Amino acid sequence: MSYAIIEAGGKQFWVEPGKFYDLDHIPLEPGDKITFNKVLLVNKDGQLNIGYPCIKNITIEGTLLRHFKDKKVIVYKDKPKKQARSKRGFRRLITRVQIESF
Repeated sequence: MSYAIIEAGGKQFWVEPGKFYDLDHIPLEPGDKITFNKVLLVNKDGQLNIGYPCIKNITIEGTLLRHFKDKKVIVYKDKPKKQARSKRGFRRLITRVQIESF
């Protein structure tokens, strides 16, 4: 089993080849290739490579599949003992990326 831990958008993701992952919005077109250079750990068929903090000369290739919006988060503010209320919704932009190879 091969897997890696990468950093994308300030967050760390456990990725495996052939699977897709939802990351923060990446301003590229669907179908474009993307490379992740910040690879923190790679386990390829039992051989473990740990970076300090990143592994040099290893990149992870992926394909951008599509953009969409996440589920809505409701923000509700209320002032006590007053009639002042506000309700807002927020949907963040998500990019789905399929990991091709290490």
